[in-house]
Amino acid sequence: MWHVSEDPSITRFAPHRAPTALTDEPLVWAIDTRHLPLYWFPRECPRCTYWAGPRTTNADTERFLGGDGERRVHVIEEGWLERVRDARIYVYRMPEASFGEHPEVAGYWVSRIAVEPAGMVAVDHLIDRHEAAGIPLRTVPNVWPLWDEVVASTLEFSGMRLRNALPRTEVGRSQARPS
Repeated sequence: MWHVSEDPSITRFAPHRAPTALTDEPLVWAIDTRHLPLYWFPRECPRCTYWAGPRTTNADTERFLGGDGERRVHVIEEGWLERVRDARIYVYRMPEASFGEHPEVAGYWVSRIAVEPAGMVAVDHLIDRHEAAGIPLRTVPNVWPLWDEVVASTLEFSGMRLRNALPRTEVGRSQARPS
């Protein structure tokens, strides 16, 4: 399991209450390998990510994923593309023995005690990393129209740092679908 940061100097992760957490309990958070690509971005980059799940309809698979039920798609606003291109993140390997699976959020693991990472790898070329993993990285002028469509669909999804997205506007229909 992993923790991703833009700070290369972390030697110890102390439990804390995340500002967006639904609980007041101080925790150390980690992510499993399957969900790690959700973090191949600068920390503050707003993003919409989505993929098919067991309840996803054929219509939504066709509409959002070009008919490919195995595809995962990541979408950012155009204004963030250069920052993603230039970013370097640090991926910390976390000791599994300290963590338990989060009961409500798939792919997330938590520890109630301080944790020292087992290692760290610097990762850059994030756009190339998406391409190599077969994850389309798309851009839109404003993420909100697409986000609203994804949330209303039968897809599984994750939205991160959406508070940093451009304000909602009457942009119209999304342009992030496959051609």
